[in-house]
Amino acid sequence: MLYAMKVFDLQCEEHGHVFEGWFASHDDYDSQQARGLVSCPVCGSGKVVKRLSAPRLNVGHFREPEAAASVPAPAPAAAPSSGSVQMARLQAAIFNQVREMVRRADNVGDRFAEEARRIHYGEAEDRAIRGTSTPEERAELAEEGIEVLGLPDIFDDERLQ
Repeated sequence: MLYAMKVFDLQCEEHGHVFEGWFASHDDYDSQQARGLVSCPVCGSGKVVKRLSAPRLNVGHFREPEAAASVPAPAPAAAPSSGSVQMARLQAAIFNQVREMVRRADNVGDRFAEEARRIHYGEAEDRAIRGTSTPEERAELAEEGIEVLGLPDIFDDERLQ
């Protein structure tokens, strides 16, 4: 099954990180943004804005073969600077590495705080885990010396299905 996706250029307002967001529609983006579900994949900030971007419409399949041959090819877009290309590659590499770590972690769901404590105190096997926790649970874990890292759902393939 094929899905049409809207790809938006997004930017973290706090640190200036630039990244792409894929959404089913403009309304889907607006809805997710209003619910606090859009966050920067680099730093996790929820202060994200859409940047201006040129749309790319793939309409070549609508033309008649003869008409397509008579239409001049579009002028190439200005090449991005090498710095922006390097930054995009670095962000993509980090994104992929974090996604792989999340994929390999044991999903303990809403028992995250409980399982993190069990691992910390030697009552359970030492392993990478992931799950959900409240801000209060994360604060309590920190007070106990248990370090956790909150990540946005964009890294969790299971939650996105």
